[in-house]
Amino acid sequence: MIYAQVFWTFFKIGLFNFGGGYAMISFIQNEVVFKHAWLTSAQFTDIVAVSQMTPGPVGINMATYTGYAATGSAWGSALATLAVCLPSFMIMILLAGWFLKHRENKPVKAVFGGLRPAIVGLIAAAALVLCNKENFVDGKSVLLFALAFLLTARYKLHPIKLILAAGLCGYLMY
Repeated sequence: MIYAQVFWTFFKIGLFNFGGGYAMISFIQNEVVFKHAWLTSAQFTDIVAVSQMTPGPVGINMATYTGYAATGSAWGSALATLAVCLPSFMIMILLAGWFLKHRENKPVKAVFGGLRPAIVGLIAAAALVLCNKENFVDGKSVLLFALAFLLTARYKLHPIKLILAAGLCGYLMY
Protein backbone atom coordinates (compact mmCIF):
# COMPACT_ATOMS: atom_id res chain seq x y z
CA MET A 1 0.00 0.00 0.00
CA ILE A 2 2.86 2.42 0.79
CA TYR A 3 4.19 1.99 -2.76
CA ALA A 4 0.84 2.98 -4.26
CA GLN A 5 0.70 6.03 -1.96
CA VAL A 6 4.24 7.06 -2.90
CA PHE A 7 3.49 6.64 -6.60
CA TRP A 8 0.21 8.57 -6.47
CA THR A 9 1.66 11.35 -4.30
CA PHE A 10 4.62 11.99 -6.59
CA PHE A 11 2.52 11.55 -9.72
CA LYS A 12 0.26 14.38 -8.47
CA ILE A 13 3.29 16.51 -7.64
CA GLY A 14 4.69 15.96 -11.14
CA LEU A 15 1.32 16.59 -12.77
CA PHE A 16 0.40 19.83 -11.01
CA ASN A 17 3.82 21.42 -10.70
CA PHE A 18 4.99 24.25 -12.93
CA GLY A 19 8.32 26.00 -12.61
CA GLY A 20 10.76 23.21 -11.86
CA GLY A 21 12.18 21.68 -8.72
CA TYR A 22 12.30 24.78 -6.53
CA ALA A 23 8.67 25.51 -7.27
CA MET A 24 7.67 22.03 -6.12
CA ILE A 25 9.43 22.17 -2.73
CA SER A 26 6.41 23.51 -0.84
CA PHE A 27 4.10 21.02 -2.59
CA ILE A 28 6.42 18.13 -1.67
CA GLN A 29 6.67 19.35 1.92
CA ASN A 30 2.90 19.56 2.26
CA GLU A 31 2.48 16.01 0.99
CA VAL A 32 5.37 14.20 2.68
CA VAL A 33 5.70 16.09 5.98
CA PHE A 34 2.19 17.31 6.80
CA LYS A 35 -0.20 14.99 4.95
CA HIS A 36 1.56 11.61 5.06
CA ALA A 37 4.15 12.24 7.82
CA TRP A 38 6.80 10.23 5.97
CA LEU A 39 9.41 12.80 7.03
CA THR A 40 9.87 15.25 9.87
CA SER A 41 10.55 18.92 9.13
CA ALA A 42 14.21 18.39 10.01
CA GLN A 43 14.51 15.41 7.66
CA PHE A 44 12.79 17.37 4.90
CA THR A 45 15.22 20.25 5.35
CA ASP A 46 18.13 17.82 5.08
CA ILE A 47 16.68 16.28 1.92
CA VAL A 48 16.31 19.73 0.35
CA ALA A 49 19.96 20.51 1.12
CA VAL A 50 21.25 17.20 -0.20
CA SER A 51 19.04 17.46 -3.29
CA GLN A 52 20.52 20.87 -4.11
CA MET A 53 24.08 19.57 -3.86
CA THR A 54 23.46 16.35 -5.78
CA PRO A 55 23.73 16.44 -9.59
CA GLY A 56 20.37 16.54 -11.31
CA PRO A 57 17.08 18.38 -10.93
CA VAL A 58 16.19 19.28 -7.34
CA GLY A 59 12.61 18.03 -7.53
CA ILE A 60 13.62 14.67 -8.96
CA ASN A 61 16.37 14.27 -6.37
CA MET A 62 13.89 15.07 -3.61
CA ALA A 63 11.46 12.48 -4.97
CA THR A 64 14.23 9.88 -5.06
CA TYR A 65 15.34 10.52 -1.47
CA THR A 66 11.80 10.79 -0.15
CA GLY A 67 10.73 7.59 -1.89
CA TYR A 68 13.54 5.78 -0.12
CA ALA A 69 12.74 7.39 3.24
CA ALA A 70 9.04 6.55 2.95
CA THR A 71 9.47 2.91 1.92
CA GLY A 72 12.94 2.01 3.17
CA SER A 73 13.84 0.51 -0.20
CA ALA A 74 15.44 1.39 -3.51
CA TRP A 75 12.18 0.34 -5.18
CA GLY A 76 10.44 3.20 -3.39
CA SER A 77 13.13 5.56 -4.68
CA ALA A 78 12.72 4.35 -8.24
CA LEU A 79 8.93 4.50 -8.01
CA ALA A 80 8.86 8.07 -6.67
CA THR A 81 11.36 9.18 -9.32
CA LEU A 82 9.33 7.59 -12.11
CA ALA A 83 6.08 9.01 -10.74
CA VAL A 84 7.35 12.60 -10.55
CA CYS A 85 8.79 12.43 -14.11
CA LEU A 86 5.98 10.54 -15.81
CA PRO A 87 3.37 13.36 -16.04
CA SER A 88 5.81 15.81 -17.63
CA PHE A 89 6.97 13.17 -20.08
CA MET A 90 3.38 12.29 -21.05
CA ILE A 91 2.36 15.94 -21.41
CA MET A 92 5.41 16.74 -23.52
CA ILE A 93 4.70 13.81 -25.84
CA LEU A 94 1.05 14.82 -26.19
CA LEU A 95 1.48 18.59 -26.51
CA ALA A 96 4.88 19.15 -28.13
CA GLY A 97 3.59 19.19 -31.70
CA TRP A 98 0.61 21.37 -30.84
CA PHE A 99 2.73 23.84 -28.88
CA LEU A 100 5.31 24.20 -31.66
CA LYS A 101 2.48 24.98 -34.06
CA HIS A 102 0.74 27.51 -31.77
CA ARG A 103 3.51 29.05 -29.66
CA GLU A 104 3.15 32.46 -31.34
CA ASN A 105 -0.61 32.46 -30.74
CA LYS A 106 -1.68 35.38 -28.52
CA PRO A 107 -3.77 33.33 -26.02
CA VAL A 108 -0.98 30.75 -25.68
CA LYS A 109 1.52 33.53 -24.98
CA ALA A 110 -0.91 35.02 -22.45
CA VAL A 111 -1.24 31.71 -20.58
CA PHE A 112 2.53 31.33 -20.32
CA GLY A 113 2.86 34.99 -19.35
CA GLY A 114 0.44 34.35 -16.48
CA LEU A 115 2.33 31.27 -15.35
CA ARG A 116 5.63 33.13 -14.90
CA PRO A 117 4.58 35.24 -11.87
CA ALA A 118 2.93 32.20 -10.30
CA ILE A 119 6.18 30.28 -10.67
CA VAL A 120 8.11 33.10 -8.99
CA GLY A 121 5.58 32.94 -6.16
CA LEU A 122 6.05 29.18 -5.81
CA ILE A 123 9.82 29.60 -5.64
CA ALA A 124 9.39 32.33 -2.99
CA ALA A 125 7.08 29.99 -1.07
CA ALA A 126 9.80 27.35 -1.17
CA ALA A 127 12.24 29.81 0.39
CA LEU A 128 9.73 30.58 3.15
CA VAL A 129 9.12 26.87 3.74
CA LEU A 130 12.79 26.51 4.58
CA CYS A 131 12.62 29.31 7.16
CA ASN A 132 11.86 27.11 10.14
CA LYS A 133 13.44 26.28 13.48
CA GLU A 134 15.74 23.71 11.81
CA ASN A 135 17.16 26.49 9.62
CA PHE A 136 17.82 29.13 12.22
CA VAL A 137 19.84 31.94 10.65
CA ASP A 138 22.51 33.33 12.92
CA GLY A 139 25.49 35.61 12.42
CA LYS A 140 27.76 32.74 11.39
CA SER A 141 25.32 31.68 8.69
CA VAL A 142 25.07 35.23 7.35
CA LEU A 143 28.87 35.51 7.32
CA LEU A 144 29.22 32.19 5.49
CA PHE A 145 26.58 33.27 2.95
CA ALA A 146 28.28 36.63 2.37
CA LEU A 147 31.66 34.97 1.90
CA ALA A 148 30.24 32.39 -0.53
CA PHE A 149 28.44 35.14 -2.46
CA LEU A 150 31.62 37.23 -2.69
CA LEU A 151 33.75 34.28 -3.80
CA THR A 152 31.21 33.39 -6.46
CA ALA A 153 30.44 36.88 -7.73
CA ARG A 154 33.88 38.43 -7.64
CA TYR A 155 36.30 35.53 -8.06
CA LYS A 156 34.10 33.07 -10.01
CA LEU A 157 34.99 30.23 -7.61
CA HIS A 158 33.91 26.87 -9.01
CA PRO A 159 30.64 25.68 -7.38
CA ILE A 160 32.06 22.32 -6.29
CA LYS A 161 35.00 24.00 -4.58
CA LEU A 162 32.56 26.42 -2.95
CA ILE A 163 30.32 23.60 -1.70
CA LEU A 164 33.29 21.72 -0.25
CA ALA A 165 34.71 24.87 1.37
CA ALA A 166 31.29 25.84 2.80
CA GLY A 167 30.83 22.33 4.18
CA LEU A 168 34.22 22.45 5.86
CA CYS A 169 33.55 25.94 7.27
CA GLY A 170 30.14 24.79 8.53
CA TYR A 171 31.71 21.77 10.18
CA LEU A 172 34.35 23.91 11.88
CA MET A 173 31.93 26.71 12.87
CA TYR A 174 29.18 24.50 14.27
